[in-house]
This record gives sequence, C-alpha cells and structure tokens, in this order.
Amino acid sequence: MPQESLRIEDQPGTQPGQRILRLEGALVMTTMFEFQATVRADTSRSLIVDFTNVPYVDSAGIGALVGAYVTRQNGGRSLALVGVSERVRNALKVTRVEQFFRFFDSVSAAEQVVSG
Repeated sequence: MPQESLRIEDQPGTQPGQRILRLEGALVMTTMFEFQATVRADTSRSLIVDFTNVPYVDSAGIGALVGAYVTRQNGGRSLALVGVSERVRNALKVTRVEQFFRFFDSVSAAEQVVSG
C-alpha cells in the first residue's frame, strides 16, 4: 500500500490575526501528526483550513480535526473549514462531529466572516 502524503501550505490571511492552512492530500493516521503540530504551533485568532484538495479523512484525521477545534475553542480562537468535499463532510456527519465546524465555500468567504 503506498504511503499517503499531506502537504500543508501555511500563509497569512488577508486580515490581521488570520492564518490559512491549505492542505493537499488525505488527512489520515499517517499524515495527521504534521497537521496537529502545525495547528498547535499556530497562535492566530482565526485559523482557516482549506480542504479543497483533501480527497478523504479517516477516523484519526477526524480526531485531529476535533482536537484542533477543542484547542482553539478553549483558547477563545476560531476555526473554519473551506472547500470540504461531500465525502469528507459525510465522514464528519457519520461520526457526529459536523456541528462543531463552520464551513465555507471559499477562503475569501471565510476571511470575510471570520474576524482576525
């Protein structure tokens, strides 16, 4: 079985206090550690995670997402998900964690709503 890979591009948002993480690849057991480390290291008020190029997540990836949500909520900071595919959204529904997240169709839409 080929090793999954996940590329994470970290960039500032258009407003102060915003960060954007653009993910490319599957968020799964073998790739979630870099994602977790990147999210934990982020100190921005608003974190926007672009899932446009994420084909699927497994339970470990969902756990990493929920962990990111909890960490940010406890710190009074926000998390927004962008471009989530139907497959990933269904995985979040089935595991009953979908309600924790705010979803946007584009990074620019999230930047407008999510204050820095």
